[in-house]
Amino acid sequence: MKGFLHPIGIVCLLIASSCNKDDAILADLPADRAGCNRVYEYLPAPGQFINENCSATTMAEACAWAEERLASGRFVSLGGFGGYIVVGFDHRIACTGGYDLAVDGNPFDTSSEPGIVYVMPDTNGDGLPNDTWYELKGSEHGKPTTWRDYAVTYHRPEEGDSEVRWDDDRGGSGTIARVGYHRQASYYPAWVEGDSYTLRGTRLEARNYFDGLQWICPPYEWGYADNLSPVDCVPGTATSANRFRIADAIGADGEPVELAYIDFVKVQTGVQAQSGPLGEASTEVFAVRDLSVSAR
Repeated sequence: MKGFLHPIGIVCLLIASSCNKDDAILADLPADRAGCNRVYEYLPAPGQFINENCSATTMAEACAWAEERLASGRFVSLGGFGGYIVVGFDHRIACTGGYDLAVDGNPFDTSSEPGIVYVMPDTNGDGLPNDTWYELKGSEHGKPTTWRDYAVTYHRPEEGDSEVRWDDDRGGSGTIARVGYHRQASYYPAWVEGDSYTLRGTRLEARNYFDGLQWICPPYEWGYADNLSPVDCVPGTATSANRFRIADAIGADGEPVELAYIDFVKVQTGVQAQSGPLGEASTEVFAVRDLSVSAR
């Protein structure tokens, strides 16, 4: 919805690109190695920023576009509920028990657009994010208003400049509405070939409301990206970083999982909400960083 690295090199686990993933070596990494260096998947939900300043018509082109955006310090929008990006690093990130990761977004006092964070170790050692995803639980975990394994299907508009219709696996439905200041031909990702596609993940209860003067999207307590948390958010000048612990990983059953390290990170929009003329709530990502290399 919104319009729109402090170097301390410390000892961490490094996996050289030529090494097998089991062959961990200790190395001091320079601060400029903190950020993710590759986008493996970029599949946003429909939204007001989708297809804007982007000519991608294939997943490979969309990933290249997103990779360039992150490398240059610009945001990538994930659209409505379920939209996601998958990134990797040139090294392995160890679980320290404390804050291991940061995701930079652009929340502010009246606008938090929470993204769920998932992590994956490269268990099979093939260098691809094709193993098991583990959610990093946040403050809403276990609440009856939080739905895990929730699915939404988006339908391509018959006319490109129309709102995007969606329905979910619980009998709900709605639209991703168009807004006046984002006039690209369609909000449905141009690189999605089908006339519909389904996104699945954990859905948080939407908290946005109109106070009579403006739309408010209040923050959640902790554990989400693009969220002005009083616990894990470190405000910056242009972006704000939310910090995450690999130790908060949970499995498909919602129970804690012990991970020694991770190789890939997925960030996914965690709410389905429209805020009038401001459009859909959509998680924005500026960077994903390894805090053992660069802290702030």
